[in-house]
Amino acid sequence: MSSPAAPSAPSTIQLSPWKYIAGCLVAATGILLWGNTNPLPLWLLGAEVLATIIGLFVLGSIRYRLHKNALTYGSMLVVGATFWGVWWHDSAMRQQVAAEGWAPFWKTLAHYTLTFHGLDKIVHADTMLFILGLTLFVAVISQTRLLETVSFALLKRNRGAVVPTVAAITALVSFSSGILDGVSMIGLTIRVLVIILFLARASSREVIYSVLVSTIVTTVCGMWLAYGEPPNLIMKSNLHPYLDDRFFLRYCAPLAVASYLTVAWSLRVTLRGRRVSVEGLDVLDLHAADVRFLQASAHGEVSSAVEYLEKNVAQVSEHEEALLERLRKGEPLGAALVAEGVPEDTRRKLLAGFVTSHLANPLDRHYVLAAEGDIAAADRADNPVESALERTRQRRIYAQRIGGLAFVPFLGLLVWHAIDHNVPLFLASFAGFAVALLGIVSLPLMRRLALHEARHEYAEYLFLFPLFLCITLLQTAGFFAQLQGLLHAGIERLGTSHVAFIQFSSATLLSALLDNNVVADFFGRALIGLEVDWIHFFAMAQIAGYALGGCWTHIGSAQSVVAYAFVHRNINEDFTPFEWIKLMTPLLLKLFVILTLLIYAEGLLIG
Repeated sequence: MSSPAAPSAPSTIQLSPWKYIAGCLVAATGILLWGNTNPLPLWLLGAEVLATIIGLFVLGSIRYRLHKNALTYGSMLVVGATFWGVWWHDSAMRQQVAAEGWAPFWKTLAHYTLTFHGLDKIVHADTMLFILGLTLFVAVISQTRLLETVSFALLKRNRGAVVPTVAAITALVSFSSGILDGVSMIGLTIRVLVIILFLARASSREVIYSVLVSTIVTTVCGMWLAYGEPPNLIMKSNLHPYLDDRFFLRYCAPLAVASYLTVAWSLRVTLRGRRVSVEGLDVLDLHAADVRFLQASAHGEVSSAVEYLEKNVAQVSEHEEALLERLRKGEPLGAALVAEGVPEDTRRKLLAGFVTSHLANPLDRHYVLAAEGDIAAADRADNPVESALERTRQRRIYAQRIGGLAFVPFLGLLVWHAIDHNVPLFLASFAGFAVALLGIVSLPLMRRLALHEARHEYAEYLFLFPLFLCITLLQTAGFFAQLQGLLHAGIERLGTSHVAFIQFSSATLLSALLDNNVVADFFGRALIGLEVDWIHFFAMAQIAGYALGGCWTHIGSAQSVVAYAFVHRNINEDFTPFEWIKLMTPLLLKLFVILTLLIYAEGLLIG
């Protein structure tokens, strides 16, 4: 009798966040006690910040994992203690405390921790609040299914041709990603592209490639304006007043347009010849926007057929692989269930969960008749479905109109902020969210879904607060003055164009390994104090690098994280980070060459 197989070892091991934070607290206490009487070297502070940033990559990629919030908040304790030992001994504040007591110190601390202006200085409070409002705003707008409405209208207009449809969708998303949250936009874009490609019977590789390209569309092609990308907002905040909307339109928009044209050509080559038979679309596919609106309002979640079946696989376990194969080839859920001989009660139960209970019976009847070849009877059977979707369409259009009105205060306050920087940026996104919410406030499950999605997306940015504080402490301690000296020396020896290329290349590489928001905050501060033309030129090169590098790996940006998780969960569970890099590299190399040429061309213009 053979012995039972030993259980396989887990692919990843989660390290205890509380033990890590406790260890950091002990280390910080020791450093604080020592540094209170003995000055600490500046390089130690820089080394700790660098170790934290590298730790985000290492402990997010190898077998042993540590949650990034625990890593950054714990490390902040150590960095804060070290900063005290570096800064306190030679600071003007120490002399003031010696002369006047601790009152000036506590007053300064209260300013930076209890006032909006102070928090904005140390952790980009305005930027982070704007991103929070933007995730809420876009999460509500997404529930109106505006992108699905436009996408399927384009598909019908193009008579099912995939290439012009996808090109138009990616152009729209590229434009929107400069204004709206890129992380929210990529989630919408991926799902729309996957639906269209499944309907076009595209191969798994083509679908995955299109998902990966969505990261480029929402980052590189979306860098034409500051508001949709956190790295751009961070740069804009650090280098105020030199980086305004005119800077992005003058320097970054040409890079974004060139990048989009390259992406569009690549998609054309990959998807050439693919078509969707619009006339033969299933009733649920033909009204995709209404179906998703109905899902959100009736169930509080929106799922593709593949996602839905994977959540309910226990009901069809013996048919799982065959059903998923059919769905990934574009077959409707109901048709796949009938073709695989799933019992009638199970079919209707699944259709009720996918759409609504009162549509389950007519839908199932429709698919049974279609499988028997009685097309006329099948068309008559789905009449109740079309009537219900027509009622849903009217409610969806109402929500879309309210969502459209929400852009009036949003864009108006953006313009006001551009004119007067004293007007907080976050007011724009929260005003847009408040108006857009009126369109779905009467639908509790949809409202809850929108808030849940916004909360989930914003959670990806929480680890940035302590990192921003650590980098601010580095600047206060004088670390970036040394980097500025190196930058001046490089300009004198190599010239501005070569230095800009080095910054572009370095930002690309580092943003592939680390989070591009952190790289933007770190690199951008070294430009403070340069001539305005140089600030513009180098900022352009850095922004291009952050965007490009953020797409190169599955952890380079929040968009990459979303895209990789989608592929791994819904298309190919065996898809690896190395396959991501392999698929991405050829297109990114083309973009790297094109952006390099544009950077050198800009260098010639500014002399």
